[in-house]
Amino acid sequence: MRLWLAVALLVSALGARAQLASPYAIDIPAWFTETFLDFPEDARDAAREGKRLMLYFGQDGCPYCKELMQTSFTQRAIVDKTRKHFVAIALNVWGDRETTWIDGRRMSEKELTRALRVQFTPTLIFLDAKSAVVARLNGFYPPHRFSAALDYAAGIAGKGLRFEDYMQAATKEAASPKLHDEPFFLKLPVQLDRKKPVALVFETPHCAGCDDLHRDAFKRPEVRKLLDRFDVYRLTLDDRRGAKATWAGSLRVSYSPTIVLFDGGREVFRVESYLRPFHLASALDYVASRAYRSEPSFQRYIQARADRMREHGQDVDLWK
Repeated sequence: MRLWLAVALLVSALGARAQLASPYAIDIPAWFTETFLDFPEDARDAAREGKRLMLYFGQDGCPYCKELMQTSFTQRAIVDKTRKHFVAIALNVWGDRETTWIDGRRMSEKELTRALRVQFTPTLIFLDAKSAVVARLNGFYPPHRFSAALDYAAGIAGKGLRFEDYMQAATKEAASPKLHDEPFFLKLPVQLDRKKPVALVFETPHCAGCDDLHRDAFKRPEVRKLLDRFDVYRLTLDDRRGAKATWAGSLRVSYSPTIVLFDGGREVFRVESYLRPFHLASALDYVASRAYRSEPSFQRYIQARADRMREHGQDVDLWK
């Protein structure tokens, strides 16, 4: 009886520490922490250890999540830095575990995903001791950029700088000092009241992601065909020639490249990091087809689109 009681108490104590993890096809590192997903409390607990909170949003079948886990989180220097400065918690964008967000709202993982407008996986959100969001990474960052972003999120680099300005200074990538022109870029000023959807492409010089966008994605026939369904304007993060004083400022664009998509004069979707061509084409199709009106989840849309393409015999490689 004493042995049974001891086992029962141990099981109860373990169960009280955290909710069970949501299942993932991609293994989450063992050093990630399981909690009750009460993020204000988690942020305070992390602060007592001299750390901040890192929330990872992922899902099964996500090639970018796999790349993060198998490339960045297998490098000793990155793992050591992450563990030194952050308490890492994994969330499933389709999960049902209850969470408490920083404003006290309680909702499931998938409801929180919608509330935070997490459209790409992985998404990483960093909270300080007061539960304030100090940085957000939408999409996969290669290891050298991810390592620099961790320094910014930890508060040990880039103080007083915007994230984008810090990243440009901190990551010395070989990138063109000039902006790339495309034949489909329309002359400014921007006009949102168009029959077609409108795409605003925000870029900066010395942006390796911008170079890739022009060198690869914009050269793909599928992407070019979809771009024909948009009126496309190119702006910079400090461009003041638009109808508004500062387009980047009014739209709170902080990253380059960023593509903000409008329909009927209002923003309906945005891409805040360089995506592989399939994902970029899917984002454009999501808006051009008006699928966003009936399917609010881009992740569900992109999965259904890939399935349809495979059914028609098309090869779908999410990473290429």
